[in-house]
Amino acid sequence: MFDQVVFAGGGNRCWWQAGFWEVVQPELGLKPRVIAGISAGAATACMLYTRNSQWVMRYYEDVLRGNTKNAYWGNLLRRGASVFPHYRIYRQALLDIYGESFAELVSAPEIRIGVSHIPRWLGAHVSVAAGLIAYNIEKHVRKTLHPTLGRTLGFRPEYVRAQDCASVDALADLILQSSCTPPFTPVLRRDGKPVLDGGMVDNVPVDALDSSAGRVLVMVTRRYPRPQMFVVAHGEQRRLYVQPSSKVPISSWDYTQPALMRPAYELGRRDGEAFLRRLPQLDHAEGAVDAAA
Repeated sequence: MFDQVVFAGGGNRCWWQAGFWEVVQPELGLKPRVIAGISAGAATACMLYTRNSQWVMRYYEDVLRGNTKNAYWGNLLRRGASVFPHYRIYRQALLDIYGESFAELVSAPEIRIGVSHIPRWLGAHVSVAAGLIAYNIEKHVRKTLHPTLGRTLGFRPEYVRAQDCASVDALADLILQSSCTPPFTPVLRRDGKPVLDGGMVDNVPVDALDSSAGRVLVMVTRRYPRPQMFVVAHGEQRRLYVQPSSKVPISSWDYTQPALMRPAYELGRRDGEAFLRRLPQLDHAEGAVDAAA
C-alpha cells in the first residue's frame, strides 16, 4: 500500500511513531521499499526492525532511573565532565539496542538517514547558533511543514543508508550525527566535516524519497496547523501525512521522565487504530489533495 515511509525527527516524541507503526504495519501488511528518517525518527525506524519496543522502553526506564537532571551545571567546574548527560546515554543506548540484532538490518527496508552539513561560509559554532535560530523560527513562528530557512542559510542535506554502516558503532555514530543538537550533544563530524541534526534542513525528510509514482506514508511527531491526516500530491506520488491527535506528552530531550515514553507510545497506538478506521474514507477522498506541502 505504501511503497515508501517517512519517520520525521522529534526526540522522545518519536515513541508516538513506534506505537502508531506497531498497530498499522501488521494490519496493513506494510513492507515499504524505502524508509527515510531524521534523528530519533531514524533511530525508531531502525529499532522497529531490530528490537521489541517494550524491551527498549524497559531499557530506558532502567538506564534513566538514576538520572535526575537534564543539565548538571556543577560539572562546569570539573575537567572532562559534561554538563549534559544526553550524548553519553544516547550513544550507549544505541549500541545496546542494536548490538545483538544489528545483522537483521540487512533484510530491513532501505533506511536513509539524514544529516545536515553546515554552510561553508560559516564556522561550526556560528552555524550551530544560526541553525538553531532558523529551526526555532520555523517551528514556533512560521510553523512550516517543510522549512526553507536552513537551505537559505546554506545548510545542505546528506542521506546515508543504515545498511551501509559496517558495524553497530558506525550506525550509532550516524544516528548521533543525524541527532546532533548542541548543547545536548557536541558538534559532531562526518568524514572530517562538521554536521548537525538533519532537521536543520528538514525535520520531515521527504527529499530523501525516490521520485517514483506511488503512495508514501509520512509520520510527523508534532502538531501543525493542518488536519490530522491529509494528502499532498508530489508529481505522481501521493503523500499521506499523519500527525498526532494531540500534543505528544513528552519533551524531545527530557531524559528525566522515561515513564512518559509509554503514554507517547500509547497515543500512537490509539492514533493508529483511528487511522485504520479512517483509511477507507481517505482512500475515497484521495482525489482532493493539497497541491503542495
